[in-house]
Amino acid sequence: MPRRALITGLSGFTGRHMAALLTTKGYDVWGTTTSASPESEVPDAVGIPVDLLDADALKSFVTDARPDVVVHLAGAAHVTGHTPATTYMVNIVGTRNLLAALSMLDKKPRAVLLASTANVYGNADVESIDEAVPIRPANDYAVSKLAMEHAARLWLDRLPIVFVRPFNYTGVGPERGLCAAEDRRASCTAQGADFAWQSRCES
Repeated sequence: MPRRALITGLSGFTGRHMAALLTTKGYDVWGTTTSASPESEVPDAVGIPVDLLDADALKSFVTDARPDVVVHLAGAAHVTGHTPATTYMVNIVGTRNLLAALSMLDKKPRAVLLASTANVYGNADVESIDEAVPIRPANDYAVSKLAMEHAARLWLDRLPIVFVRPFNYTGVGPERGLCAAEDRRASCTAQGADFAWQSRCES
């Protein structure tokens, strides 16, 4: 029986790359999309429109998917473009709904990757930013992602969660050619980042 991966934000820039990577690794890929339009379709993946804020629909989808691994990319992904209320609700409450649904599965996933952002470090005046740099979020998006990290820690005793804080990046995407990173913040794992999550996925 093939292993199954669940990707939230499947039809986004990073979601498509992640789906392609996991498919090559032998995973059966399922994911959430924002709509049922043809533009949301991802080759060799099952995409279902699910609102992260609809806890019941999300729970039903997670129960049907029964994922072995999870990559959470969906959210209010722009520094600007959303009201503060939407940004906080989607990034914090939406993530909470996902983790609550996953924690209720009889068989828990062996890895859950949550995409935060390097924006949590704010405008750090250093040449190289790593985890030792003080956290000073400077906008609502960054604050919402940091709050998401703290909220997710409530599930660390029940789910094998890995946090990533990717920086800006660019790449070729199906919607706009060369996509700007500030419009597509998510996990850099699609580029082969060597996290503990990756070893769990390949076990």
